[in-house]
Amino acid sequence: MTRLSEIMTAEPAYLSEGETVRRAAELMADLDVGELPICDGRRLVGVITDRDITVRCTARGVAPDTASVNDAMSERPIWCYDDDTVETAKGLMESEQVRRVLVLDRNKQLVGVVSLGDIAAKAGAAGNTLAEVSQPSQPAR
Repeated sequence: MTRLSEIMTAEPAYLSEGETVRRAAELMADLDVGELPICDGRRLVGVITDRDITVRCTARGVAPDTASVNDAMSERPIWCYDDDTVETAKGLMESEQVRRVLVLDRNKQLVGVVSLGDIAAKAGAAGNTLAEVSQPSQPAR
């Protein structure tokens, strides 16, 4: 069985607690990503997404230069351990309807990120996972 440590992107970019929302948006733009882990040292404390910035800051008129990532981040990031199997990550992606999962070591330190693309390219199992993860949500109207 393939372990996440074998296919993950190691040492992902992250932000420290207290950094500004502007810094988060700039780093997302520079890296062409839609989410960043927020850490205290290397201990995962949250995740901020482009949607978090839009909904929790921009829509409320909060200035990105003064808002902290702590004010906009989700405090319940989706994660697995680096010694978990690809099947574990696929199941989590399906149940949480996400396309990427943060990866922690057994000391709960951030060590990587695994995406649906990583699973497709390196574990050769994307077809069913993509179908399961890509169930459209029903927007509130």
